[in-house]
Amino acid sequence: MVEGSETYNTSPGLLVKGVSIDSRTLIEGDLFVPIVRIDDGHNYVEQAFQHGAIASLWQADHVPYPEGLPLIIVENTLKALQNLAQSYRGQLNCKVIGVTGSNGKTTVKDIISSILSSSYKVHKTNGNLNGEYGLPLTLLAVEEDTDIVVLEMGMSNAGEMKILSEIAKPDIGIITMIGVSHLASLGSREGIAQAKLEILEGLNSSGVLIINGDEPLLTKPLSDRRLPESLTVIRFGEAHANDYYPLEISHSASCLSFTTNKSQEKLSVQMLGRHNVFNVLAAMAVADCFHIKPFEIQAGLNNLAITGMRMEKIRAPKGFMIINDAWNASPVSMKAAIETISNLEGFDRKLLVLGDMLELGEEEIEFHEEIATCIDMTKIHSVFTIGNLSKIISDMLTHTSQTGMVKHFTSKEDLISACIRVLRKNDVVLIKGSRGLKLEEICNSLSN
Repeated sequence: MVEGSETYNTSPGLLVKGVSIDSRTLIEGDLFVPIVRIDDGHNYVEQAFQHGAIASLWQADHVPYPEGLPLIIVENTLKALQNLAQSYRGQLNCKVIGVTGSNGKTTVKDIISSILSSSYKVHKTNGNLNGEYGLPLTLLAVEEDTDIVVLEMGMSNAGEMKILSEIAKPDIGIITMIGVSHLASLGSREGIAQAKLEILEGLNSSGVLIINGDEPLLTKPLSDRRLPESLTVIRFGEAHANDYYPLEISHSASCLSFTTNKSQEKLSVQMLGRHNVFNVLAAMAVADCFHIKPFEIQAGLNNLAITGMRMEKIRAPKGFMIINDAWNASPVSMKAAIETISNLEGFDRKLLVLGDMLELGEEEIEFHEEIATCIDMTKIHSVFTIGNLSKIISDMLTHTSQTGMVKHFTSKEDLISACIRVLRKNDVVLIKGSRGLKLEEICNSLSN
């Protein structure tokens, strides 16, 4: 029974097998939770019952109630979902790891899960179910005999991380880095850092906080804050003042290899991008908390399956390589991806397909100009852009570059046609832009 609720047409002993907010994917026996968003979930309650829902929440202000359906009336369906998840979290006898940060949280979540799965039963966030309704759904799907839950925790506004942390009550919290995503809503990098540090609100006072130690916007506020003496803070990063840092890094077209201050034994992972070494370091810190041995860490890295559209390598039928990094984009991740492609060896030519970086606030023009300045056209054959803001990149390159092909497109169809004309067997193309542009559609066309 949901706290503060009343039943309507329900029978005693109702057995709920799961929870769903999507009538299309609901499984028979699920409780349906109609979320009020742009499209009101209450419009799909009858459909949910047709697909086998055993009951549905119903928000009290949506009157009249439908007749003859088993409903649980609540003041707010989203809050009720969150309360359900928080209550279930209290019943679970497992460790919870919460991962947040401007970039890298999905990758870190995947690496941690792969490493820990060698010794424990692990449940991790599926896809991008990391926000105000996704995180509760992830928790509610955890089986009772699970040893460790790895939760991705995403937010856009101040106060949201506090809510997620109080629901999840993580034993280990991780902040991967502070970028400039959500500047439009949080105002500054300082505001973003403060919002991420809200993870402390629900963090186990005897637990562990793992942070990017190279970021003063994290280290300074923590040094100024009175933290519980029982809380352990671990830092990872480039600087040797951190608890975890790399000693040597080498990379090829398919693999990263590195050693760390914790072990002279070389580790390797089938990933692109030097920045991913630091994602592995964060995961190593977690692994050490669970006494995972170095050879087990390497085994976990060997079995790693990264969530799609994060520097995902796809070999096209015509032989060229597609790097699908189309899930999202920020200045930090855009620069890292461009640097990675620019320095890749073993390819004849390199092509960049870049879309807009969104949610950057008043400085969005300056951030796109910075991207143009970091592209070395002596290493890149062609730069194709799409989107209103990305035109800033192509315009700057057109005026400053002495080599290479630069062109802006207003339609994906024309851009795809241009890529097909340009790309040859041993070329590589990076496709990257913010989520709103859905650049994976370009990847799908090129890979078919």
